[in-house]
Amino acid sequence: MTREYDAIVVGLGGMGSSAAYHLAARGKRVLGLDAHAPGHTLGSSHGESRIIRLAYLEHPDYVPLLRRAYDLWREAADRVGSELMRLTGGLFVGPPEGSVVGGSLESARLHGLDHELLDADEIHRRHPAMRPSETDVALFEPTAGILFPERCIAAHLRLAALEGADLRHEEPVRSWTATDGGVEVRTDEGRYSAGALVLTAGTWLGKLLAAVQPLLQPERAPVYWLHPRESPELFEPGRFPIYIWETADLGVYYGFPHLERPGVKLGLHHSGDLCDPDTLDRRAAARDEAAVRAFASSRLPALNGPVASSLVCIYTNTPDEHFLIDRWTEHPSVVYAGGFSGHGFKFASVVGEILADLATTGAAAPEANFLRSSRFAAPTLQAGGP
Repeated sequence: MTREYDAIVVGLGGMGSSAAYHLAARGKRVLGLDAHAPGHTLGSSHGESRIIRLAYLEHPDYVPLLRRAYDLWREAADRVGSELMRLTGGLFVGPPEGSVVGGSLESARLHGLDHELLDADEIHRRHPAMRPSETDVALFEPTAGILFPERCIAAHLRLAALEGADLRHEEPVRSWTATDGGVEVRTDEGRYSAGALVLTAGTWLGKLLAAVQPLLQPERAPVYWLHPRESPELFEPGRFPIYIWETADLGVYYGFPHLERPGVKLGLHHSGDLCDPDTLDRRAAARDEAAVRAFASSRLPALNGPVASSLVCIYTNTPDEHFLIDRWTEHPSVVYAGGFSGHGFKFASVVGEILADLATTGAAAPEANFLRSSRFAAPTLQAGGP
């Protein structure tokens, strides 16, 4: 027997939980399916904290979406009565001509965002734990801060369920088909049909939709929590902001103030280690620790203490490191979101809204058009099936 819905969402992590909520809030009969248990640590939406910021170094076109994302995170937090976002201020540090400072400044100026420019002495004066080089500068954004990803996903799942969504975890999709009349999804538990299919399977998206697989490359992303070697009070919220720090010799790093988990979180943005999520060794390696030690010892020496814990997350990168959010050209009843390239979680609240728009009306807000897959040449993106 086939159960019928208006929309089926496959993948209930950051993006899928939000899509299920927004669809159900519009009165749609929603089925949400996920291969794993709630709160699993196999994808890209765990690890206590994510950065949220408006002075967006990746491209100014993201800023209108970010403004909407901030509003939606606040609305969700109010509805569930939980802290989902905490503003700490953010420092985007590096050489004046670098991509981190230059890109952040371009977005800030174009969109009239509140910001300050700091030289190396001022960075250290305000945040004594930081040891910038003489040539480093920083853009300070007061409205940057932290999202709590596990809480955010739990909030969207709770809201989706309150709106009537049928959410099923540990029920992987085995196959799906699309016709002019809609879609059918098969799992070990049965068959389900719907007018629309929303694919938000994170790093597994390419395995569900072959059409986009050539554009998605999973990358291993180790993260560390280090105990401060000295002066732990320097890393407390209020004294230590979120940061993204570009270095000429070590790469780009990011980090947070101390939160609830023991230690202070930091990581290298883009390890260069490509992977398959189904065979990935999820243990951090000695080379991973060496990379964060090199950064901590030179830029955050007070943090260069014992390892409190570590984990391996996954980025899923597109060729230009911008997202893929679109309808499948072969069957427009199928919409998808993926390729968030290590900077997507902050957008989950608004991506869910965009996907709901695409699934119900066939079009999203014009501000999201730059993320359509049509920006890639046809030979790169070939038609394919599930």
